[in-house]
Amino acid sequence: MREIELLDKRFSEFIHEDLIRARVTEIAEDINRDLEGRDVIFISILNGAFIFSSDLFRLISLKARISFVKASSYAGTRSTGNVKELIGLNEDISNKHIVILDDIIDTGKTIEAIMEMVIEKDPASVRVAALLLKPESFDSRIKISYTGFEIANDFVVGYGLDYEGYGRNLTSIYKLIK
Repeated sequence: MREIELLDKRFSEFIHEDLIRARVTEIAEDINRDLEGRDVIFISILNGAFIFSSDLFRLISLKARISFVKASSYAGTRSTGNVKELIGLNEDISNKHIVILDDIIDTGKTIEAIMEMVIEKDPASVRVAALLLKPESFDSRIKISYTGFEIANDFVVGYGLDYEGYGRNLTSIYKLIK
């Protein structure tokens, strides 16, 4: 298994890029089927979800647009539990079908904050698609409509996920070696 080093941490390959690509394709097919004939706005949570969002959105065959919000709750390798909204959603999403795209859902605090902001704008429906979900940490009532992979409560990088800003460009996902 391939290993890499980022700053002061070592990581080993955890989910190979081919497996990620196949799962993103399956999620796109599910969304295309579930929302066929509807006007859809995808909302990507930056920075981490930009690669997942890009790959997924190119596979969407619906009448669709994409917008971005930026929120953060990580410091180093741990979630702080405090969501900091940096850039908000500025377009009219009322009566539109929304799919929020997230790279990883840990405690669920970030997705709850984004969901609250979206629901205030009166959409027709809201769904969440996450590449990764940590069920052990997840402490929310939010329904995750589409999940790429459920993973243990490990710190991961790659495919948009980072450690102190590094590793987003890795094509596979890597897990921290303890």
